[in-house]
Amino acid sequence: MSSLPHFDFTAPFQSAFADLQDKTKAAFEKSNSVFGDYNDFAKGNLEAFVEAGKILASGLQELTTALVSDSRAGFENLSAEVKELATAQSPTDFLKIQNELVKKHFDEAVSSASKHSEALVKLANEAAQPISTRVSLAVEKVKNAA
Repeated sequence: MSSLPHFDFTAPFQSAFADLQDKTKAAFEKSNSVFGDYNDFAKGNLEAFVEAGKILASGLQELTTALVSDSRAGFENLSAEVKELATAQSPTDFLKIQNELVKKHFDEAVSSASKHSEALVKLANEAAQPISTRVSLAVEKVKNAA
C-alpha cells in the first residue's frame, strides 16, 4: 500500500481563525484608544447636553424679561398716546395723530421682531455649541482612527 502524504485540514482554519482574532483584538484596542473610556466619553456628552440646557434656560429667561419689559413700556406708551389723541382739536388732527402713531407702531414692531429673531437665532446657536463641539470631537476621533 502506498501511503498518502498526511495533510492537516485544520491548520488553514486555525491559522485564519488566529488571524481573525488578532485583527479583532487590534480593532478593539484601536477603538478603545479612539474613544478612551466610553464612560468618560458618554459623561462628556451628558455634560454637553446639560450645558446646552443651562444656556437655553438662561437665554429664554433673558428674552422673557426683555419681552415683559417691552410690554410694560408699550402699555405706558399706549396710555400717553391715548391722551395725545384726546388733545386733537378736529377730526383731521385726530387722523393725523393716529396715522403718525400707526406708522410709529409699525416701525417699532418691525424693529422688535427683527431684534427678537436675531436674539433667538443667537440663543439657538449658543445652546447648540456644546453639543456641536462633542459631535466634532467624535467625528475627529473616528476620522483619526480610520
